[in-house]
Amino acid sequence: MSLTKQYFKYVSQNIFGLLGTSCYILADTYFISHAAGTSGVALLNLCLPIYNFIFAIGSMLGLGAATRYAILRAQGDERSERYFSNALLWAMVFALPFMLAGIFCPEVLLRFMGGDAEIVALGVGYARIFLLFTPFFMCNYIVAAFVRNDGDPSLAMVATLCGSLFNVVFDYIFMFPMGLGLPGAALATAVSPVLSIALCSRHFFKKSSTVRLVRQLPSPELLAQSCQLGVSGFVGEMSSGVTTTVFNLLLLRLAGNVAVAAYGVVANYALVATAIFNGVAQGAQPLVSRCYGKNDAAGTRKLLLLGSGTALALATALYAVLFGFTGPIVAVFNSENSALMAQYAFSGVRIYFLGYFFAGLNIVAAGYLGAVDRPAEASATSLSRGIVAIVACSLVLSALFGMNGVWAAFPASEAITACLTLFLLKRKKQTA
Repeated sequence: MSLTKQYFKYVSQNIFGLLGTSCYILADTYFISHAAGTSGVALLNLCLPIYNFIFAIGSMLGLGAATRYAILRAQGDERSERYFSNALLWAMVFALPFMLAGIFCPEVLLRFMGGDAEIVALGVGYARIFLLFTPFFMCNYIVAAFVRNDGDPSLAMVATLCGSLFNVVFDYIFMFPMGLGLPGAALATAVSPVLSIALCSRHFFKKSSTVRLVRQLPSPELLAQSCQLGVSGFVGEMSSGVTTTVFNLLLLRLAGNVAVAAYGVVANYALVATAIFNGVAQGAQPLVSRCYGKNDAAGTRKLLLLGSGTALALATALYAVLFGFTGPIVAVFNSENSALMAQYAFSGVRIYFLGYFFAGLNIVAAGYLGAVDRPAEASATSLSRGIVAIVACSLVLSALFGMNGVWAAFPASEAITACLTLFLLKRKKQTA
């Protein structure tokens, strides 16, 4: 199979898989909006940064360890066998604080995220359940990344989609027919990665599998080597959490819980959009790392061009759909028919999503830089878009233009990062 055909196979299957993952957040938002109205949507939006942090750690461990595994395996290095077990062990270590918070103080965490007394009372059960399942969220990233890098992207996609479908169906069953309310939504979300891991695990029993479990203690050295290549994935996931946290605080100050609920609509669709571009970057990563491990510079360049072109095409299609159907898209999560929420969300969607013309390129470039073992440059791109530029732009533009300035901070920060990204990629050509 040609490299181009392999690229489209890996990327398309990974996009579908990650879309499934993000769609269960949409399902949560839809059902919660009907069960608890604007307060429920605001609660979920305050919880999203916690999800993002959990997913970020899982992405860093999974993507970083699997990338290191793919490069070493292409070079015939037996050390590649140790990375899978080490990533799983460290996932258990990193999950422990979240589990303890879920057991002892979920209300403290919700207050820290900006929840008032009403939101905290509504969300304690929801937060406690999903925090207790943190190890499964993290391990799901790791298992899927290794299955994908071991030449089985189809199984990773099917496992992810099945987990997401379970979540969507049982969101409804647990919340309404069984009457569990918001804890039911959390339970459906928590069980879905367990199902995904179980399905992905079929790969390890195949004769073609080269991934092995190795009896070992958690190795800080292997962790550091993995995190070098996974930090772009970490910051990429964290960028959503940082953006959500900063925007929530600014919007609470500008217009209260209604504005946060409006941003909940924008943020949930943004998760889907980000999943699409992460699908391009993570789908191409095994092929890029394989070419890099074999010193195939022409192959890596070709994959970068394919990824960039795909990102631009997808951004154009995405914005056309959102611009053309903004009203109906906002109405899906506005069960109380709040005119003010609809007004805020309408302008938010149309301004915020302009940023994906730049964000798509930035995500693909950061993934490429990590896949070719350039962690410092991948981190620079990810840190710029995920923390530095977005925080600076949101503070400045919100002070100048109010709520429209908050929405405009995302495209402004991604445009600034795109300039940095192009400089880093051009510098590579000059020093090659």
